[in-house]
Amino acid sequence: MSRVKRGYKARRRRKKLIKHAKGYYGLKSKIIRRATEAIRKAWVYMYRDRRNRKRDFRSLWIARISAATRQNGLNYSRFMKGLKDNKIALDRKILSDIAIREPQDFLRLIELARSSLSS
Repeated sequence: MSRVKRGYKARRRRKKLIKHAKGYYGLKSKIIRRATEAIRKAWVYMYRDRRNRKRDFRSLWIARISAATRQNGLNYSRFMKGLKDNKIALDRKILSDIAIREPQDFLRLIELARSSLSS
């Protein structure tokens, strides 16, 4: 039986892996087996952290809104309930942006929320 050397297809696959591992430290960027392990682990982290990023940003927005509402004598949950009662549908990203960039407008939102809670 003749010997099969696997030719250009295997080389093309390995070059693609090494290209993905460019910039990795030491043997992880040069040796196929080490590069494959590092790339697979990196892809696991990428997949997981794309979801975690959404979670992290939501908690950041909530912390910003909470800080801004507490400065004006209201807590976060009562503020959100007041907005919901007034049928103001702004998401947390927009609310935190308003709290930072437009404090007067945010103060008006707080007053709206407070008025619906008192009645």
